[in-house]
Amino acid sequence: MKRIPFLLFLSLMTPIADAQIHGGPRKGILIIQGAGDIGRRLPRVWDDFIRLAGGPDANFVFIPTADNAVDLHNLPREEFPFDRLKHVTVLHTRCRPEADDEAFVAPLKNAAGVWFGSGRQFRLVDSYLHTRFQREVRAVLDRGGVVGGTSAGGVILASHLVHSAILDQKILIAKGYEEGFGYLTNLVIDQRIEVRKGEGDMAPIIASHPELLGLGLEESSAILVRGNILEVIGPGRVAITDGKDHGGTRYYFLSAGDRFDFKTRSKVAARPGR
Repeated sequence: MKRIPFLLFLSLMTPIADAQIHGGPRKGILIIQGAGDIGRRLPRVWDDFIRLAGGPDANFVFIPTADNAVDLHNLPREEFPFDRLKHVTVLHTRCRPEADDEAFVAPLKNAAGVWFGSGRQFRLVDSYLHTRFQREVRAVLDRGGVVGGTSAGGVILASHLVHSAILDQKILIAKGYEEGFGYLTNLVIDQRIEVRKGEGDMAPIIASHPELLGLGLEESSAILVRGNILEVIGPGRVAITDGKDHGGTRYYFLSAGDRFDFKTRSKVAARPGR
């Protein structure tokens, strides 16, 4: 893939939403996990996802599309708590017309919980961006449901993307793959930051586009977002890049149990009982 100059890429990252708005959906809950086997790393993620969606009897949808070769008859069990749920529909397509089809998206109309599996962001962009599927997932949140994802399946939920190039994940911004689904507004999220030593990757993006806020998740971390409030599920950390200097770095870390207000761009008191 031809490398387009970095500054040109930054110029392409124009704000997708109102520059004065930050945070999650007005209704519903988002859960985004860094990477890896959730059941082993962060069992609380599945507990919260199932409980907040209404319990194991609710209707759930799993989307494995970010993965490379999706085998609908042999899905990885670590990607989703299939054994704990009674009603699960798996939705997958790489055909955009199908993603716009009323019959394909029908299971989302009754879903209380939707989860995107891990893989590569570009596959989700190619399949679902600006389709009926994307709108119906938004409708799950509008009904007060829960939408989440692991790794690429989580970061796609934000308004902006990084490390989404098809051939080279080291490229920070990939032309044509800058836009996510936008359920988190004016936010860009990276994952596995401790693996790629990418804690500082967001700094030039936020410096050029101060209306954005950058989040970087370690593999063993997750965030739970209700409206403007983010809560960190650990033991991993979340890096916040807000365009300010923080003791010689352009980011700082939130740890397990920490809460962050997108509206004020600041930490808030921990939730009682946590």
